[in-house]
Amino acid sequence: MGSQTAIFTRTYDETLDMIVEARNYMTHVEPRIFPKRRSNPDLRFSCEALRVTSRLTQVMAWLMLQRAVVYGEISPEEACRECNRLSGREVCLDTDSMTDDSLPAGLRSLLDRSYHLYQRVSRLEEMVLGRVGLARAVN
Repeated sequence: MGSQTAIFTRTYDETLDMIVEARNYMTHVEPRIFPKRRSNPDLRFSCEALRVTSRLTQVMAWLMLQRAVVYGEISPEEACRECNRLSGREVCLDTDSMTDDSLPAGLRSLLDRSYHLYQRVSRLEEMVLGRVGLARAVN
């Protein structure tokens, strides 16, 4: 259990760092690089910024549930209920924009790294579901 806890802790820390980085980028860096977007936001930029946010919030919520399991606050079965699983797969696993050169490099970097983080946590979730004896329902 110790190595699994370490994996979750490192992933939690990575996610939190990326959330802070995304917030700082959207708040401080992007407006300086593209000041005209401040008054007239680019729809594509806004949608992709929300995609990053969706990935990171889904991952963080799932990791917090796993932390609650480790601390005995909820059971593994409760954490694996359908309503507590990663969601938003259609939005979070869409990669169409990751190579869009019209988007700023900083946003593309956040898109790429948040996508790979979401994928990795999705695989962790599958491992947890397997350990609890549940299978992901095919949509």
